[in-house]
Amino acid sequence: MQRLDRELHTARQESLPYLKIIHGYGSTGAGGDIRIAVQRRLQELQEAGQIRACIFGENWLRSDETTWRLLQDHKELKNDPHLGRRNLGITIVVL
Repeated sequence: MQRLDRELHTARQESLPYLKIIHGYGSTGAGGDIRIAVQRRLQELQEAGQIRACIFGENWLRSDETTWRLLQDHKELKNDPHLGRRNLGITIVVL
């Protein structure tokens, strides 16, 4: 969690519009503790207004409203290899 906070801090300092986090899904196939903790922390940050949005890998789809808006603003993301794959091991953070 400390690394997550550091990376978010660095991304903000560099004025990045978004950050892609690869946290994995867990070796048991049941959804790992790291994934759950990262997603919980990001939801807390979003509720506190410290990030604009977080898009979990299962929602990283063109049909998702938040994803679609981000794709419209950042055309380069249309080539993201995880887009549309419902990859539970990633999360996109909109800063």
